[in-house]
Amino acid sequence: MRELGIGLIGTGFMGRAHALAFNNARAVFELPVKLTLAALADADTERAKRCASDWGFAQAHGDWQQLIDDPKVDVVAITTPNHLHYPMAMAALAAGKAVYCEKPLAVSLEQAAAMRDAASKAGVVTRVGYNYQHNPMIGLARQLIDSGELGEIISFQGEFSEDFMADAASPWSWRCEVGHAGGALADLGSHLLSMARYLVGDVVSVCADTQTVHGQRPATAGSETLREIAVDDQVHALLRFANGARGTVSSSWLKHGYKNHLSFEISGTRGTLLFDQERLNELQLFRVGQEGFQRLLAGPALAGYAAFSPAPGHQLGYNELKTLEVHELVMALAGKGSDGTDFAAAWEVERLAAAIRVAAREERWVRLSEV
Repeated sequence: MRELGIGLIGTGFMGRAHALAFNNARAVFELPVKLTLAALADADTERAKRCASDWGFAQAHGDWQQLIDDPKVDVVAITTPNHLHYPMAMAALAAGKAVYCEKPLAVSLEQAAAMRDAASKAGVVTRVGYNYQHNPMIGLARQLIDSGELGEIISFQGEFSEDFMADAASPWSWRCEVGHAGGALADLGSHLLSMARYLVGDVVSVCADTQTVHGQRPATAGSETLREIAVDDQVHALLRFANGARGTVSSSWLKHGYKNHLSFEISGTRGTLLFDQERLNELQLFRVGQEGFQRLLAGPALAGYAAFSPAPGHQLGYNELKTLEVHELVMALAGKGSDGTDFAAAWEVERLAAAIRVAAREERWVRLSEV
């Protein structure tokens, strides 16, 4: 069986999530290749060594370029802050290696386009971490839509809100930097835009408004020194889809009470479908002629769920979705999968986000063909 060497860059929350997912994929699925955890890199060499030992990686590096140059690494997983995605991915692609990069793809549309083109030239598999789309219930939602269960789709209403920046005293971080692709639209909204495209299709034009509510934040926790904030705290947009459907999307990291509120309502001429990531094992479905909404509960009839549990009601979680994402990546690398978000699809998400920013800045409808 062919070996596939994984190289992981970054040891924060997402680095740990990737490490868990690679380990879990080996345990849960019968893979067509042998996954080996070849190398881990972090700017803090001692942390790299500690995490490599704890997470099962064979080699630790204090320089990410050394990981890319490592001949035992076939796939480079990038879990660093957003502004580092571009140089790391471009170096990996130049080395002819597959790339699994966290979202958003890049800090500018120009960088995203260069990454898309480099991936096409390299001819390697690329994936971007829109893991919520790998929820078996989202797969079921797409099946219901594609089968015509909802009739002709006429509207998409989506929201992704959390409250981790709601306190004005929360300190500045790299997420507050325009140059690091910070802001609610990039950090949260990109998931929602990807989901809208995945379920309803291409967007042709947008109109939008963005707002920075807290214009200053403490430079560090408890500091009296304030730093100016230029990224959006909340965004609201109107969408026109290529299939004629209309939509709204909103995203905020200031909305008290919400922790992972990626939700949508999709309406058609024959029914309506509801989903909320905070209840990720459920869909709510209304069909014309019913008395009310029907709750659809995740269970072993869905292949992605059955991989983890033989009984319904036992609940998948965030790390299971990440494992399903890694499984799709591995299958694609083995030539047996093609349902993930590659760099070309991720560029489309970045273009949609860029159009929303232009629409908000210029206070007009913007066609995506302009961007």
